[in-house]
Amino acid sequence: MAFPIHVIDRARSTQFEQLGTKPKFWFDGGACLFKGDVRGTGADWAEVVAAHLCSLLGLPHVEYQLAESTVDGVVDQRGVICANMAAGDGELVLGNQYLLAIDSTYPSESRWKVSRHTVDAVCGALKFATKPPAEWTRDSPVEVFDALGFFIGYVMLDAWIANQDRHHENWGLLRVPKSSDLSLAPTFDHGAGMGCILTDEERSRRLSTKDAGYRVEAYCQKARSAFYGDASDPGTLTTLEAYRRFAAEAPAAAGLWLERLRAVTQAQVLGILHEVPEDRMSSVCRDFTCQLLTINQRRILASADSA
Repeated sequence: MAFPIHVIDRARSTQFEQLGTKPKFWFDGGACLFKGDVRGTGADWAEVVAAHLCSLLGLPHVEYQLAESTVDGVVDQRGVICANMAAGDGELVLGNQYLLAIDSTYPSESRWKVSRHTVDAVCGALKFATKPPAEWTRDSPVEVFDALGFFIGYVMLDAWIANQDRHHENWGLLRVPKSSDLSLAPTFDHGAGMGCILTDEERSRRLSTKDAGYRVEAYCQKARSAFYGDASDPGTLTTLEAYRRFAAEAPAAAGLWLERLRAVTQAQVLGILHEVPEDRMSSVCRDFTCQLLTINQRRILASADSA
């Protein structure tokens, strides 16, 4: 059975969201968000698939669902919808805002190539936050007890889905209403993962080539995170390197997430991929995505086993 596609009349919109690069609007009084995929990059299915992969791991995550917006009954945009994770009196404090509050010299206005968005900076900042609220952690390992332990799970997810978009506005914290306390927000915004921006022509070539430097595995190895190992480094860490650096800060928590990843079967992954409607994910795209996830799962586990 294919994932349902929710139809959202733009007349229900109450506010446009300025953050991010994709067109977004809040509807139903700010209770829900519609995020459009105007370029047809596959960001919509990537968000939904990533959310279901999070469910397999027990990671706190925003639940995205396929949608399309309409004007006078005519579809004008594909996208996804999700509930407001900071509804009511809650507040989402993005990573750049949080890092700026800790260090007034942090370059919060830039989004990309922020060399001070380092593993050490993020780990240090997370010491002042608590783990995600209980409603988000019902399926998580009970032994993961702090914000860093959960964030390691988020970075492991990035390595699994080749998410290169965890910049400092794509993670954050939730402020408890009428309190100064901050807790790690669920993971969100995975619409750049799994090579969703690739064309089916490129996917097909990568699946069939004999050139080792162009295969799916090579694509996986080149995926880069938005984290730096050191502020003086010329470039960011790969997604796997970033995971290993974070995991080294809390090996016990990392081990718990690894066991969750180890338990995921290819049949489970394919089951999720086959629920994406064919007009949003072709068979070539499905094959490529399954291979990418299989390769990255193996790479993460092999890296941990050899450590």
